[in-house]
Amino acid sequence: MKLLKTISFSLLGLITASTYAQEFSSDIQIRPRYEYTNGFGTLLTPTTEHTSFIGNRTRVNFNYGDAKLKMKVALQNVRTWGAVNNLTGGISNATNSFVLFEGWAQYSFSDKWSTKVGRQPLSYDNQRILGGLDWANQGRSFDAALIKFKGAKSQLDLGFALNADSEAKVAPATPFATDFKDMQYAWYHTNIKKLGVSFLALNLGREYLKTPSEIETNYSQTLGTYANYAGKKVTFDFSLYGQTGKIGKNEVSAWQTAANLGYAFTPKFKATLGYEFLSGKDQNASSSMVKSFNPIFGTNHAFNGFMDYFYVGNHGGSVGLQDVSLKLDFPIKKVNFSLTPHLFYAPNKIYAGTVEKDSYLGTEVDLTAAYKVYKDITVVAGYSQMFASESMVALKGGTGLKDTTNNWAWVMVNINPQIFSSKK
Repeated sequence: MKLLKTISFSLLGLITASTYAQEFSSDIQIRPRYEYTNGFGTLLTPTTEHTSFIGNRTRVNFNYGDAKLKMKVALQNVRTWGAVNNLTGGISNATNSFVLFEGWAQYSFSDKWSTKVGRQPLSYDNQRILGGLDWANQGRSFDAALIKFKGAKSQLDLGFALNADSEAKVAPATPFATDFKDMQYAWYHTNIKKLGVSFLALNLGREYLKTPSEIETNYSQTLGTYANYAGKKVTFDFSLYGQTGKIGKNEVSAWQTAANLGYAFTPKFKATLGYEFLSGKDQNASSSMVKSFNPIFGTNHAFNGFMDYFYVGNHGGSVGLQDVSLKLDFPIKKVNFSLTPHLFYAPNKIYAGTVEKDSYLGTEVDLTAAYKVYKDITVVAGYSQMFASESMVALKGGTGLKDTTNNWAWVMVNINPQIFSSKK
């Protein structure tokens, strides 16, 4: 608490010391989430059983802004209930301390041009390629520098990042192993009446050992577009991305496309039909070419079913995916429900030994419910079940529908009040 008071008074001092019109605000988020996992992420095996736990995020946000300068500092603690002994306290314990989730400053050169530097989330469009990953308690943020343009109907972001393990004055003997070595991207967005169109070009450099003593950086590129239309009753979005370049010594050739068509039958009932294709390669393929599309830094939990069987720390370099979904949104009294079945297919060949399996992987059904308890308190709960086929078993291992039930249930409370606000 002393630390929070010190930061608050220090930032408040900035307000009183300047002659510009200024705003300062602070808010706190406490977000515990209970999860019952019984085949979450992958199928259960005969020797694995369900588990349950409570994960918790505590985040404190400080925001400052005037006519030219905006700043944000977000401190965050993420833990699993019980992982820190109840007699343990103090920030000397690494698992019981706050870390910097955001720490950035944005300066406006003019009404349209600005630059933003520091630790920050990068979130664009539907977050398929670059997303803030808010579902995960830790979230995702980058050390990056941005040049930003914002006009009446268009926006342009140019982003740059360079990573290192330390400030060592000589080159390391091993490749940089965390995420990527350097990144550059350009994102352009424009609005044409109710239609929004974006273009993304992202260049990602990863180090690898070219020889036992030589480190080299190779680059892969993700290029594509995203469009969305929002009418009174009809909504539509479409994406198309391709990937090329090299990862390590391997050439890259992969692609993704998706489309979602929604229709509001009444003000309280909406249905959205969706389809997504992500390229992959046959299980027995001998080619070293990378043909499996990688969503890279997307908020992948929001896609392809909430049980995270695909592209959430898994399924990379695999057979790809086809996902057919139907999302139904409707309220019952003050509770907002969403029901979404997914049909999963493999666009490339799966084998059990030498026997080729059917392309149908299984069906997942996701049900979520959200209720606003108070102006700063929301409760969200969900239940999901995977009806896996034998092809899913051949792909991931474990046991399928005939042998066990694979499901997941969770309840999350989001408490997010503003605790201070000042204008001068």
